Amino acid sequence: MKGIVIDGVGLKLTTEDNVATALDDLEAGRSIDAEGLDIELLEDISFGHKFALEALAEGDEVYKYGEVIARTTKPVEPGAWVHTHNAESTRGRGDLAGVEQ
Repeated sequence: MKGIVIDGVGLKLTTEDNVATALDDLEAGRSIDAEGLDIELLEDISFGHKFALEALAEGDEVYKYGEVIARTTKPVEPGAWVHTHNAESTRGRGDLAGVEQ
């Protein structure tokens, strides 16, 4: 498997990524060793969904695949589910063409 497996439950695809993808359904409260940092999941994370590996402020870029895939729309704590309720996709956004991303 390519990427970095986080505590057997998440996949960080590149070293630049600030989110990991859940490799199974994960329950809130689970403690994860994320490359030496202890992160507690703040909510249930479904298989295939992303969780934050670090604190992100509103407007921060979300990195997955070593690329920016979204921008946060509110602060996101480590261990939080990263999805449309707290991040907005920047991929394939023609309305952002020419706009600093």
